Amino acid sequence: MTTLDPSQASQPGTATAQPAGEASSAPTPPGRFSRLVRRLPARLGPVPLDRRSAIVAASFAAVALLVAWAGTGYVYEPLAGQPPEPVAGAPEGARALKSAISRERTRERQLRSRLDAAAPRGVFVVIDQTHNRLYLKRDDEVLLQAVCSAGSGMVLKESGGKKREWVFDTPRGRFEVISMAQKPVWKKPDWAFVEEGEPIPKNPADRLEYGTLGEYALYFGNGYMIHGTLYERLLGRAVSHGCIRVGRDDLRKVWANARLGMPIFIY
Repeated sequence: MTTLDPSQASQPGTATAQPAGEASSAPTPPGRFSRLVRRLPARLGPVPLDRRSAIVAASFAAVALLVAWAGTGYVYEPLAGQPPEPVAGAPEGARALKSAISRERTRERQLRSRLDAAAPRGVFVVIDQTHNRLYLKRDDEVLLQAVCSAGSGMVLKESGGKKREWVFDTPRGRFEVISMAQKPVWKKPDWAFVEEGEPIPKNPADRLEYGTLGEYALYFGNGYMIHGTLYERLLGRAVSHGCIRVGRDDLRKVWANARLGMPIFIY
C-alpha cells in the first residue's frame, strides 16, 4: 500500500485518492440550476454510468439553451388559453356579423328591385351602333337580330351661304316611336342639296323624294327614323346620315311588332 504525504493532499494541482466505486464529484453551476442538476440523479434512481453521463450532459445543454434565450431579451410564454388579439374593424361578435350580412342582403334585394323596375317591358328595339346591329325584343326574348347601318359621323360644311355645318351622327339614349308611315316620302333637308352640290329649292314640292326610305318608317324625333334602304349591300357599315337603315325583310318584322310609344334604345 502506498502512503501519501499529508502535505501533498492539500496542495493545489495534485490528485487525492478516493475509495473505489465512488464517482468523482464534478463542479456544478451556481444557483437553482445547480440544485436541479444535483437532484436529477436522485429522481432518476440508480442509472448506469454511461446513461447517467448522457442525462447530465443533456441537462447542461438545456441549461445552456435557457441561458442563451435569456440573453436575447425576449420573453417566451405559452399561448394556450390566451385569447386572440382583436382585429381592427372586425364586427364585435357573431351577432354583429349576422346583422351586417342581413343588411347587405336587404340592400341587394332593393337594387335588384330597382333594376327590374327600370328594365323595359313588352316589345322594344335596341340599336348597337358599334356593331351596327338591331335587336327587336319582347321582355327578355330576342324576336329579331338584324344587320343595320347607323350614322357615319362624317362632317359636312357649307362652302357658301350661311357656312353651316352638319355632323351625321346617330343620337344615343332612350327614344320612343312618335309616328309610323307606310311608303314614306322623304322631305329632303338642306344638307341633302348641299351634299349633292345643288341649290336649295324654294318650292317645298321640290324637296320630296319617293321610294328612298323603303316600305316603312318609324320616326323617333328630330328627323331621325328607322327605315328601309336602296343600298342593302352597305348594311353593317356606319354610312347613314343619322337614321337607322334596315333591310327590307327585317324592316317588315320590325313593323309587324311596332306600335306608337314603343321604346327605342340606342347606344
